[in-house]
Amino acid sequence: MTIQEYISKLKNDPYFMDNVTSWQVMPAREAVYGAFPETLDARVIGALKNRGIEKPYIHQSRAIEAALLGRDFVVVTPTASGKTLCYNVPVLDAIMKDEASRALYLFPTKALSSDQVAELYAMIQDTGADIKAYTYDGDTPAPARSAIRQAGHVVVTNPDMLHQGILPNHTKWVKLFENLKFVVIDEIHAYRGVFGSNLANVIRRLKRICDFYGAHPTFICCSATIRNPKALAEEMTGRPMLLIDENGAPAGERHVVFYNPPVVNRQLGIRAGAIPQTRDIAADLLRAGIQNIVFGRSRLTVEVLTRYLKDMVRDPLGNAGRVRGYRGGYLPTQRREIERELRAGRITTVVSTNALELGIDIGQLDACVLCGYPGTIASTWQQAGRAGRRGSVSLLIVVASSNPLDQYIITHPEYFFMQSPEQALINPNNLYILLNHLKCAAYELPFAEDELFEGLEDTPELLNYLKDEHILRQVAGKYYWMAEEFPQAGINLRSATDQNFLIVDITDPKKHRVIGEMDRFTVPMLLHKYAIYMHEGTQYQVEELDFDDKKAYIRRVDVGYYTDADLTTSLKVLDEFERVDEGSMARARGEVLTSSIVTVFKKIAFDTHENLGWGPVTLPELEMQTTACWWVLPEDMEARYEREPLKNAMVGLSNLLRHIAPMYLMCAPQDIRVVYHVKDTFTGRPTIYLYDSVPGGIGLSDRVFEMEYRLFDRARELLNSCPCADGCPSCIGATAGVGAKQTLLRILDELPKGKTDQNI
Repeated sequence: MTIQEYISKLKNDPYFMDNVTSWQVMPAREAVYGAFPETLDARVIGALKNRGIEKPYIHQSRAIEAALLGRDFVVVTPTASGKTLCYNVPVLDAIMKDEASRALYLFPTKALSSDQVAELYAMIQDTGADIKAYTYDGDTPAPARSAIRQAGHVVVTNPDMLHQGILPNHTKWVKLFENLKFVVIDEIHAYRGVFGSNLANVIRRLKRICDFYGAHPTFICCSATIRNPKALAEEMTGRPMLLIDENGAPAGERHVVFYNPPVVNRQLGIRAGAIPQTRDIAADLLRAGIQNIVFGRSRLTVEVLTRYLKDMVRDPLGNAGRVRGYRGGYLPTQRREIERELRAGRITTVVSTNALELGIDIGQLDACVLCGYPGTIASTWQQAGRAGRRGSVSLLIVVASSNPLDQYIITHPEYFFMQSPEQALINPNNLYILLNHLKCAAYELPFAEDELFEGLEDTPELLNYLKDEHILRQVAGKYYWMAEEFPQAGINLRSATDQNFLIVDITDPKKHRVIGEMDRFTVPMLLHKYAIYMHEGTQYQVEELDFDDKKAYIRRVDVGYYTDADLTTSLKVLDEFERVDEGSMARARGEVLTSSIVTVFKKIAFDTHENLGWGPVTLPELEMQTTACWWVLPEDMEARYEREPLKNAMVGLSNLLRHIAPMYLMCAPQDIRVVYHVKDTFTGRPTIYLYDSVPGGIGLSDRVFEMEYRLFDRARELLNSCPCADGCPSCIGATAGVGAKQTLLRILDELPKGKTDQNI
């Protein structure tokens, strides 16, 4: 069945159409062309013509021209619009005109690095020039590394390898740093929060080393559509940026369908689950033979869906290769194999987390199904762009979950289609992150007493602190590294902790094998003893979690359930930075200490999703110091509302804020947490806290503090638009209790009004 036939079939399916809240058709778009600059090397133009590229799209033309003039720029166009050409062409041109020229490419993942190198190789072969382009990452064999350092014209790597392998060993990379003409940072929209804040500091260190060797490279950044690409690129690189956002690439017709699962209990407002509904839609695409990708918002969702769909297509020998799972935590070799199989067309359905959201070439897919709204408009369009990448007709189906944000988007499609994408936020000067990179910078090159790290006025104070801690030594007007350890090894760019746990399969007693990894803060939820860990749809039971060795030992099982754990968090205010009183309300921001512990886990049946029982979890408490903002409700609220209804309303409000805030912050839902206290020990009044779930904080709660009470306005809109009588899982959550909705509406009506969206 073709994708056009399948779309017609859906339109004629009354059950499906009854649950569709919006069906938008994005028309096909014609290409808009520019011209190649006259100064471009003829061999490069010849290579492009060999590849069928007679003239560039308008954004490619402007980007190439800017690069040839040495302008730093950021190009912002949708997926599959040919951004690669914007940097490959000027880089090859520079090397052909001066054989000593070098370029450094940074991609957020190894998969993207290897994917882009393959394309660059093909283009180099078409030019006939002797240009060496190499991938340099953790998988690069040791004998090849010295050759790359000496001969590599284009070094393709990821931020982690630049941080740990290249910058600390810059004396081995003299040829690269003395002749560095271009630094390419692709997919910069992926660098937000902790990862982005870390990368901005890695770039500061890179520029410092380039200055030392007398190089002043041009920075080229590429991004998917976000609200603040220029500001993000400037904060990332510390350079003024030219914005190129006129997209000249053609696009095929795209059908965007919003699907809201049917209500199964009208009295309680409960809808059918997003996972079973997504499974049914994906199964239908699978039966029709339409190659598709299904995105889930969590590892657990991906594994449950993978298991369901694999069971559909198993042959008599148990093989189910037409369906594959894909997520972080799989080993690199397994991920590369899945990417190859997708490109070859041997996989019909791949179920993925946002790990496949970035621009890896995964071939010709016709449909994309999202199990739950991804949380941001930008991510939704990125994931949608994984289908129809060759300009053909494509289909996107967004299946709403019962969380409040999903329900708002699915019932207010105009918000999604008319709103500009969100901002990406980073905070390079977060003290926790900055201090770590200052150590790395001092290890790489001594600091002069009057030297500022990227113009940071606090540099002398921080250097003196490190001297007092016996990490640096001050001699003859310079600060030298004196500690024994290697500072880069203790910093994980992608999270604020370096403590990743290995997952070891011990099913075969003769051959233990590592099948994945997981970060420290996720481990208590998914790898506690007796948890069911799922990997490509296969079930494993956790036999032992060794916190000291950072290993989880698992054994293959086949049971009819999966597990989910409950996290309990307590919070204490350490310092209040700022407070604003508005009438009987107040909002504040400051530093807090959180304590999190997992105490119990639930066993949930496949298919029915009923609770089959529970078990205890005995793991140490995890403490974290971070930043938060909080709202202090009026003092007389306790007197005017009974304790139980007030508590239920606070539960409902916390649930709403937890789902609304990421929409404005463009962060992952797990990047923030919301807790409530009916009578807080610090304020003495009903208080709601929103905090960054990252040690030291990354500025998310500060941003919310600046928004005043706008989140409460959105909460009021969500509550009023929900058709339930007195609260349901789609607005106040499943645990808020009786009477919560009406009580919460009365409370929200008493609060001050926030800013408009345009000012946020």
